Amino acid sequence: MKKLLALLLLSLPVFAAAAPEKEVLVAVEAWKQAALKGDAAALTKLFHDDLAYTHSNGSTQTKAQAVAAESSPTGIYKGVQMRDVVVRVYGNTALLEYKLDLTHFAGDTAHLHELMVWLKSPQAGWQMLSRHATRLPVAAAPKP
Repeated sequence: MKKLLALLLLSLPVFAAAAPEKEVLVAVEAWKQAALKGDAAALTKLFHDDLAYTHSNGSTQTKAQAVAAESSPTGIYKGVQMRDVVVRVYGNTALLEYKLDLTHFAGDTAHLHELMVWLKSPQAGWQMLSRHATRLPVAAAPKP
């Protein structure tokens, strides 16, 4: 019994270490759902006040601009498929790197490499501080 208790106690740090990454992924999923629905209230909560939201064409939006764009009828995404997701948490800061197949309202799909920075505060939880997108070369896009 003592050996079992010792084993359980030793494994606790492993479970605790995974919790922040899972929290970030929950926040990312909330962003995906808000973006698919054009939910301005949810996006406002998920975006940090100092948000820098950079698109693959080089344009950067503030929080207000990104909320307005993603909640307008022509800005709502039809599909958000993430793959090769890597989450790294450093205290109250998380980096999320992944490939994204983003289907726009018009039906075209962009194949992107993205880096997000999320910041955790006691009041707001995890919020997106930065997003930077780069178009993938055609050869790196997923095959149909």
